Amino acid sequence: LLLLDTHAIVHRAYHAIPDLATSKGEPTGALYGLVTMLLKSIADLKPDFIIAARDRAEKTHRHELFEEYKGTRAKTEDALVEQLKRTGEVFDAFGIPTLDAAGFEADDIIGTVAEQAAGKKDLQTVILTGDMDMLQLIKNGRVTVYRLLTGISNMKFYNEEAVKERYGFGPENVADYKGISGDVSDNIKGVPGVGEGSASKLVQTFGGLDEIYKTIREDGVESVAKKTGIQKRYVQLVADNEESAR
Repeated sequence: LLLLDTHAIVHRAYHAIPDLATSKGEPTGALYGLVTMLLKSIADLKPDFIIAARDRAEKTHRHELFEEYKGTRAKTEDALVEQLKRTGEVFDAFGIPTLDAAGFEADDIIGTVAEQAAGKKDLQTVILTGDMDMLQLIKNGRVTVYRLLTGISNMKFYNEEAVKERYGFGPENVADYKGISGDVSDNIKGVPGVGEGSASKLVQTFGGLDEIYKTIREDGVESVAKKTGIQKRYVQLVADNEESAR
């Protein structure tokens, strides 16, 4: 099963390909990139099934949970918006079904389908995306990520081992890591003043947020700093900002 993160793919194509247009002046570069990546993925993976997950225009439950979610993002350019609207025509032409749901992002759709598909022993699921957040969905050798690196043809496979090689911990702790380090692109602050290096060391040493905060409470900030090799002031920041991390 090939799961397409439509917005991420089209966004990547839009910025990777020079402006292309029809004779009527309609922008087509991002759509051309989408088709190119789709054909490459079909040739490389030979999927039995393909589903495209799409974002909707309205706000999602994520904005209800966190009002400032994606608050720093610039308005999407009109030429990109126009092409995002036309992705449905591309998928219809390929005979690929699309999924979206009111109040939810494409990420939520992909996460739901991947979780369901992971329970099927005879099915391998591959997520095509440019988004590192998707690495948390990798599971049991049955769900992997085919990530766009640069341009529209440079891609990399991520399985559990590749995630451990990249971060020093597995997919199950990617969300905990982001909780501490934050995510600038989504305007998620994490623990202010604590970066990726300290977040990595904490997760590598103790595991998820529950284990990290349990250890800080039981052993103290100084002990955690010694065990991880992180400066005490950074561990103190983590201790003082549990609500933001969670």
